[in-house]
Amino acid sequence: MAQFRSDFLRLLETRGYIHQITDAEALDKRASEGIITAYIGFDPTAPSLHVGSLLQIMMLRRLQQSGHKPVVLMGGGTGKIGDPSFKDEARQLLNDDTIKNNVASIRRVFEHFLHFGNGPTDAVMVNNAEWLDRLEYIPFLRDVGRHFSVNRMLSFDSVKLRLDREQSLSFLEFNYMILQAYDFLELSRRLDVTLQLGGSDQWGNIVNGIELARRMDSKEVFGLTSPLMTTADGVKMGKTVGGAVWLNGDMCSPYDYWQFWRNTHDADVERFLKLFTDLSLDEIAKLSALEGSEINEAKKILANEATKMAHGEKAALEAAETAKRTFEEGVAGDALPVMTISKTEISLIDALVGLNLVSSKAEARRMIRGGGARIDGEKALDEKAIITVGAEAVRISAGKKAHGVLQLER
Repeated sequence: MAQFRSDFLRLLETRGYIHQITDAEALDKRASEGIITAYIGFDPTAPSLHVGSLLQIMMLRRLQQSGHKPVVLMGGGTGKIGDPSFKDEARQLLNDDTIKNNVASIRRVFEHFLHFGNGPTDAVMVNNAEWLDRLEYIPFLRDVGRHFSVNRMLSFDSVKLRLDREQSLSFLEFNYMILQAYDFLELSRRLDVTLQLGGSDQWGNIVNGIELARRMDSKEVFGLTSPLMTTADGVKMGKTVGGAVWLNGDMCSPYDYWQFWRNTHDADVERFLKLFTDLSLDEIAKLSALEGSEINEAKKILANEATKMAHGEKAALEAAETAKRTFEEGVAGDALPVMTISKTEISLIDALVGLNLVSSKAEARRMIRGGGARIDGEKALDEKAIITVGAEAVRISAGKKAHGVLQLER
């Protein structure tokens, strides 16, 4: 483990956030001598970010916790293109109104994790549409484009992936890495940003920005990336059978968010506690030492802490209480999705679909055949099963993570 002098890099190192740094010694020196300003870019391709972006959000939180200034860069300009990095195909282009609404919605996420304001270490949010929308094509090509080698751009893994698979990479997308590099240059000029943070898949884009700042402004800036986030079973962080785990409460309820963390793989508990909670390392070490069924208590604490950070303490307590009533006491909790029916009988397939526990009847049949469907905790293997709902509500489950309640119309 590297011996960093700055609180910032020591914090990142001890909690497992660091994958690569462009010049660790120089960055450490800079961070130990005064406040540094760092940014991460997020393209507003949806009304919410999902758990796959949470590691980056937490890096900005750690930056602020260690006495430095975070900049949240919203890609109102680059979002009109979409980052092609390691994507199999081009993203659907969004109009200006959709992007504007998405930015406003996403800001609510960051307000839970960062303190915004006008102070020296207060977070700020900026939108790259402020400068990208005003660019003139010919001057941009002449002043910025000449610093980029097409040969080198073609060598990046993110580009090679698409070309090796003989999948189209449009000229529009090919320009994304130039625009992202230009973002770093603009932010260094406007806000004295000296560090770009990002995931390991952004290394090439970050290095481009560092080189552009050096070539055009003779300025030293830095890059730091985090490891690729996968769970212990090799699944990309945030991907579940039910789809993305969104950070906005109106797209993923606090209860579903709590359940996502509660269902963490045993082997991931210590790592996730370090990355996604503010618990001390000593407390995390004690929780990580639990074995057997006791590790479930550590998972509940992880779920409580992560949900409290994203949705507030009240929502976290309600989610934990609902889970306790549902799974430990056998009573349906208030925070579960509810389907009210007018007749006393409904097919299991219709219930699974109606509660949005699966996306289609075909998926419902596969869930039943695979043994993942349960009625009040009992496994249901009959695709033609009929559920009778009386005075008591009936709990329906699809796998270990998705649950809902059937109740009769009063």
